Amino acid sequence: MSLFVVGTSSHAGKSVTVAAICRCLVRRGITVAPFKSQNMSLNSYVTPDGGEIGMAQAMQASAAKVEPHTDMNPVLLKPKGDSTSQVVLNGRPWKDVPIGEYYRETPFLLEKALESYRRLESAYGQVVVEGAGGAAELNLYDRDIANTLLAKRLKIPLVLVADIERGGVFAQVYGTITLLPDEIRPLVRGIIINKFRGDPSIFTPGIRQIEDLCGVPVLGVVPYFSLPLPSEDSLSLGDKKPGTAGVRIAVIRLPRIANFTDFELLEQHASVEYVLPGESLEGYDCVIIPGTKNTIEDLQVLRTSGMMGELHRARERKVPIIGICGGYQMLGTSLIDAGFESAEGTYEGLGLLDCVTHFISYEKKTTRVTRTACNLPPILSAVGEVTGYEIHMGTTSAKRSREALHGDGLASDDGLVFGTYLHGLFQNPSAANALLSYLYTHKGLAFIPIPPSAADPYDLLAEIFEKHVDMDRIVSLLKS
Repeated sequence: MSLFVVGTSSHAGKSVTVAAICRCLVRRGITVAPFKSQNMSLNSYVTPDGGEIGMAQAMQASAAKVEPHTDMNPVLLKPKGDSTSQVVLNGRPWKDVPIGEYYRETPFLLEKALESYRRLESAYGQVVVEGAGGAAELNLYDRDIANTLLAKRLKIPLVLVADIERGGVFAQVYGTITLLPDEIRPLVRGIIINKFRGDPSIFTPGIRQIEDLCGVPVLGVVPYFSLPLPSEDSLSLGDKKPGTAGVRIAVIRLPRIANFTDFELLEQHASVEYVLPGESLEGYDCVIIPGTKNTIEDLQVLRTSGMMGELHRARERKVPIIGICGGYQMLGTSLIDAGFESAEGTYEGLGLLDCVTHFISYEKKTTRVTRTACNLPPILSAVGEVTGYEIHMGTTSAKRSREALHGDGLASDDGLVFGTYLHGLFQNPSAANALLSYLYTHKGLAFIPIPPSAADPYDLLAEIFEKHVDMDRIVSLLKS
């Protein structure tokens, strides 16, 4: 009673396809849960019990109308640089592992992933599994716990997703299926062509050719679309295009940027640009320093690139500067590491807030929270109550008590610089409205507030798939 969605490559559309299938099934009265054995991403989410999973699995859980759970992504890799990743196992930091050593853990991690899958299958009946990257990575077949090794153990139907937008779709599909191991190739029961632009009737002969070549039916051709769904990982940054709104917001594109999904609501209502360290901040109406997997190393990049000077000049121009999580830590006067976040030592911060961050443990705080912004003009006083989550190492202490949110963060006396550990702050319409209203008004522009709630994007996603994909066939595969 499960289905395995694999891809011809990374960024082919597996995550969105799983989300679409989940919502289509729910709309048909079928309970379902998403699952990805191993994910590599710095965009993550906190489950109700305080565990950490990939953002994509949280998104898919929303599509399935179930609470996100650590079993939905038992292994999460968070790259730290130098071919090392932090391994989050069953929602908790396990250890930092170089890639060579990580592969030696394959048998153990595969068994842990299968335990999670079995629990989901028992609880929900139906599971839609997502693979990782491309399914036909020959050099990884003996250690690929997200694709081949998992498929061998589960023996459930596979649907292959291919990205036609980048070209070469025939080679993608035929090559992937042909190169799959002999025992897995027969499990491929359908193909979905994704991100098609133009008149789909033109591709009708192509569908027949793919089916003749591969002996597998094409279940649908999904048009290119844009919906406000959270981005899975840093590959999505390349797809982002700044809008044409009159307000410009710079998000510093740190080398290890994390959870940039924090700003995707703002992207719909302002021109949000991801600015590389060292680029000019002249002309921007607001600057945001986002979260990062390695605060200290990315702080050093700001220093060596000249971005530190750019930030101070923006401050002199009275441009709002906001730090989220690692960005908040950078705004302080100093960061003191006992050797858990980076190399042991004391590091000078940006000095825009009077606080100090200490890294004294490998432990990570992961929790979902509700907070109320402090009554500090011109932005925070209009925010009100917000919800979000914290994912961070380190503790920050302030030398004075002007908080940004009650129980969290710090703000300057004029309220134009503030930092918080709260991821998802600007996913709250009240917080987005507070910031955008100030920025638009400051420039003499009219601003139409974001409504408290909008149409459910997963229903819109399901409607696209119901129209362009043979969902009856998908349901029959799930039950085969």
